[in-house]
Amino acid sequence: MAVPKRKMSRSNTRSRRANWKATAVATAACPQCRSPKLPHNACTVCGTYNGRQVIEV
Repeated sequence: MAVPKRKMSRSNTRSRRANWKATAVATAACPQCRSPKLPHNACTVCGTYNGRQVIEV
């Protein structure tokens, strides 16, 4: 198993951890009602997916 030879400095540790950022959730506009929805999912407002009604809302 790999073991570090020397202790990593504070600046190196903090600069490495600084890149762990949360990204915003990607949304797409629903083609029926134009409300934002998750891609590849049924719309929660109108219940359509791929041009057809899949959920009764």
